[in-house]
Amino acid sequence: MAAGRTRKQAALLAVLALSVNGPGVAASEEEYHFDPTEFEKKSLDWGGYAELKWERQEINRDGALAALNYYATPRESLESGSAAVQFAGGFSRGTAALRWTLQASSAQNQLEWQDRAEVFEAYASLKTSAHSALDFGKKVFKWGKGYAANPVGFIDRPKDPNNPEEAMEGYVGAGLDLVKSLDADLKTVALTTVALPVWQGVNEEFGSRDNVNLAAKLSLLYKDTDIDFLWYAGNSRTPRYGIDFARNLAAHFEIHGELAHIPRQKQRLLTEARTVATQTTSDTSYLLGFRYLTETDLTAIVEFYHNGDGYTEPESERFFALAESGHQQFLATGDASLLGQVAALAQQGYSQPLGGRNYLYARLSQKEPFDILYLTPGLTAILNLGDKSCSLSPELVYTGFTNWELRLRFTMLVGPEFSEYGEKPQANRLEARLRYFF
Repeated sequence: MAAGRTRKQAALLAVLALSVNGPGVAASEEEYHFDPTEFEKKSLDWGGYAELKWERQEINRDGALAALNYYATPRESLESGSAAVQFAGGFSRGTAALRWTLQASSAQNQLEWQDRAEVFEAYASLKTSAHSALDFGKKVFKWGKGYAANPVGFIDRPKDPNNPEEAMEGYVGAGLDLVKSLDADLKTVALTTVALPVWQGVNEEFGSRDNVNLAAKLSLLYKDTDIDFLWYAGNSRTPRYGIDFARNLAAHFEIHGELAHIPRQKQRLLTEARTVATQTTSDTSYLLGFRYLTETDLTAIVEFYHNGDGYTEPESERFFALAESGHQQFLATGDASLLGQVAALAQQGYSQPLGGRNYLYARLSQKEPFDILYLTPGLTAILNLGDKSCSLSPELVYTGFTNWELRLRFTMLVGPEFSEYGEKPQANRLEARLRYFF
């Protein structure tokens, strides 16, 4: 009888096991299925964002550039609102592909209304073989390893150091890419060559018209180090040469650098006699920096940037002093002719971002401090090491709603008289930006 009960118990356990496991296995098989079409590359991909932004600036009433910009309409503050949409995407079929980035915006303040529509990128790419490809159209090349500035970005527009990750406008050209992978310490060799024309209506901002310029970048991946050798030749700008590198010293620690040399560079300068002269110099610019990620998700980016083409402290001081004299002349006589000369010099380089000689750039961002989900505070600091002026920008970024991003940023400009940030048009700026990504 005992043996019979044992057999019955064993059979009952087997039935229970089948009743529990059987449906589970079936459900598992139904849940985990493989559909090859889900992993196929889509022919069309697209995305972008829509943005609303509000900004309030406190005008630096004692600043030379504020006097230059607002001498006819003096004010203590300026508020503005803007809306923008950016659309990026691509279409590929076989060995051919199209890529584009488009942006349109509209902005209004108490003084003016501005509408703008730009084609940042629009180019075709043709993969001619497993190791080569051709590009035609308007493209951003993104040469250089620096975060806030790129001395070797010979065929790219300068970055905005306050928003270096924002999309930039490219130039129209044609490029050829050749890539070879090796089974050695030298793992990859790649060559990029670019022809960039400057004609009427085509790339006129780049330099002198009626020229076709050539540029090349030789990229090497040696062990764990990226190295680029860069070259530009043409009559729209003077020839220049460069080298950059990037290397991960650890999973959380990366170093990078760039060096560019321009044997002949023309520059418009304001002399001590307050006349404008053109001088030809030999300039060398370089950048060295690192990116570090801590165990607590604090990201630090620090860079030293030497701008060999920048203005020295005496050269900048002469410009600011001339702007001040022009403003005093306007207040006394109503004659704005001297301010017009100053405005022309400003456009030729005196008011450009990072227009001095030596800078220290630092950006810190902490992901979800104190376990506050979706919140990332940050701080960006730009210090002009020559005149000891600086820009400080604390910010908060919140991403707690799907596809939405809210950024609050306050920028304070500090510096002595006749210094870069001490003479900016704004004393401080408060900005609120809301973006929806699609």
